Amino acid sequence: MQEEKTDRSHIRGHGRIGVLVLLLLVVFCVVVMVINSRKPQSHPMENLDKKIKGAHFIKINEMLVKEMADNWLPNDLFWPTAFLDNMPNFQLGVLEVVRYNVRVVRDNLSRMRTTDRLDPSAEAAFTNLSNDPFKWWFPSAESKWKSALTQLEAYDQNLAAGKSHFYARADNLIELLNQYLSLMGGANTRLINAPRDMKTTLGIEEQKDKTSPAPSVDINIPWTQIDDNFYYAQGVAYALYESFRAIRADFNEVLTDKNSVTLVDKILEILGRCHFEPLIVFNGDPDSIFANHSLNLSGIFNDARQKMNSLTVALTQG
Repeated sequence: MQEEKTDRSHIRGHGRIGVLVLLLLVVFCVVVMVINSRKPQSHPMENLDKKIKGAHFIKINEMLVKEMADNWLPNDLFWPTAFLDNMPNFQLGVLEVVRYNVRVVRDNLSRMRTTDRLDPSAEAAFTNLSNDPFKWWFPSAESKWKSALTQLEAYDQNLAAGKSHFYARADNLIELLNQYLSLMGGANTRLINAPRDMKTTLGIEEQKDKTSPAPSVDINIPWTQIDDNFYYAQGVAYALYESFRAIRADFNEVLTDKNSVTLVDKILEILGRCHFEPLIVFNGDPDSIFANHSLNLSGIFNDARQKMNSLTVALTQG
């Protein structure tokens, strides 16, 4: 009888230990996920040498790449962050902007004309940033981002030494803006297709021949992807905000000459409004008591795109 009581006590003791371990594991996972769900802050640029053209733009991209290299989430498999989806999608949005930035640096900003030799550091940085963001081994995405960071730092040092160049001309800024407009168009399409009352198909181009049906694509977005698209667009907006802060500094002479500094400030103001944090990303109908956060963000996003279009026109005609 005494032995049975002892066995039961042991079982209860082991059960309590098991529950405690499980509780600690849950708490650990929650803490790790909460810490990694925090959005990055704006980066300082006050101490950079304004005489070095491109110093602000390259430094901002270095900082964005460093953020990704230090804590890249989309490829996590064996850590609590594997259960996150908001911040991974946010980081994917940041990555897209950085890729566009570095590609324009490689193809345009670092060369006087398109027939000039590609800057080796800029080219290597873009090549590394083109890696699959979901790979965690052979090679991992983080290792490629670190290599890209090293190449950007080398390009930055070469700018200071006069060995590399950054041509802050109006035509190069227009090319960069066109890339942004293309990227934002894709992100905005994801947002505006979120409402549940949207049709299942959407014409790709306007109907010209009324006798034949217009090409169409399926835009039925699953409810599980609504928040993914929302945070991806926020990542794009965050990286664009940081990029425009650098553009305002490095292209100040061009912007002043074209009377466009105020327009850039307005773009910064609008992009800053993209960073709101709903407790839950709702997909409410127009007459619902719940907000449709995708459309709210899309409205701000589209306003920024219109201002960028206006800036392109001002740089072209001004």
